[in-house]
Amino acid sequence: MAQGLKVPQTSVYSNLIMDLHSDSLFRINHYPPFTNWTPHLLGQDSDTSPTTISKVGFGEHTDPQILTILRSNDAPGLQISPQRGLWVPVSPHPNTAFSVFVGDTLQALTNGRFKSVRHRAMVNSCKTRMSMVYFGAPSPHARICCPSELVTTTTTKAPHKPYHLYRSFTWSEYKKIAYSMRLGDTRLDQFSTLQSENSDETTITE
Repeated sequence: MAQGLKVPQTSVYSNLIMDLHSDSLFRINHYPPFTNWTPHLLGQDSDTSPTTISKVGFGEHTDPQILTILRSNDAPGLQISPQRGLWVPVSPHPNTAFSVFVGDTLQALTNGRFKSVRHRAMVNSCKTRMSMVYFGAPSPHARICCPSELVTTTTTKAPHKPYHLYRSFTWSEYKKIAYSMRLGDTRLDQFSTLQSENSDETTITE
């Protein structure tokens, strides 16, 4: 990713995850099928297959970490939202080895070049879904700030000053705020320099 962004220090992102004190974690999710569904109450015909009935197992959100690597069994359920109101299923086909998601922290580290993707997990009425997820995160005290090569000078308020989309923060600071908010909230907005400018706040960037 650093090479693609033409950042000379190509280990700038991987070093954060490989840190000895990295806050990375591995999690296994189990979504059991739900069975107490009634076709006519859900607006379905009585002969509709129960595999067509689904409900939210884990609500829409973006991951706060740098990177998420996910592998699931052959049960469908993972969906991504490339735009508000649109949900696209991710195929659980066995040949699809991994799903890789950009997290909020990587969006900040790339000054918005890479976007964290909103996603959710659905469960259906007849099949168990299992997923194994690796969340790559920096150490709690790591400073999150994009490389200077990714800073632009396009803001009209300060055309001759480096322009960061997000103020710098530590992973510990972001994690504390992220987990204090509702799941579906756009948590990275709390660190947006645009939001600070609109509030007439002084923004200090590094």
